[in-house]
Amino acid sequence: MSFIESIKTVLSKYAVFNGRARRSEYWWYVLAYGIVYTVLYVALVAPGLAEYSAATSEYLMAGDAAAPMPAMPGSLTTGYIILSIVGLALLLPTLGVTVRRLHDTGKSGFWVLIGLVLFVGQIILIVFTASNGTPGPNQHGPDPKAVAQPQAV
Repeated sequence: MSFIESIKTVLSKYAVFNGRARRSEYWWYVLAYGIVYTVLYVALVAPGLAEYSAATSEYLMAGDAAAPMPAMPGSLTTGYIILSIVGLALLLPTLGVTVRRLHDTGKSGFWVLIGLVLFVGQIILIVFTASNGTPGPNQHGPDPKAVAQPQAV
């Protein structure tokens, strides 16, 4: 599955939590999500963060306890709001493709909750999603590799 195909597949199955997803579908989507989030962060948050950091540094260097603390710039607040909206908009497709990827390895979708355990749980989830899928059909559906490959005539 190509980069564009995987993104189209994940977004077309916006809130689908049944079935199976190939490794390529999952990892291409994770890469695209990371690129989008990083570009938005650099474009929207980083400039405001630099401005706020400079203003806070000047405030601390002045040492005037009576002076008001510098306010967070509007661009920083707007950037965080936009990042939050994008994160919420992509929450269901991200959970859906992760659950389908876990289904491909023969695990229940509830294993996605192990990612809430700091460090260890996230590493376990990465290992699960990077593992080979169950060959042939399993309780969650047919093998996506077998379905994606055309049959010889």
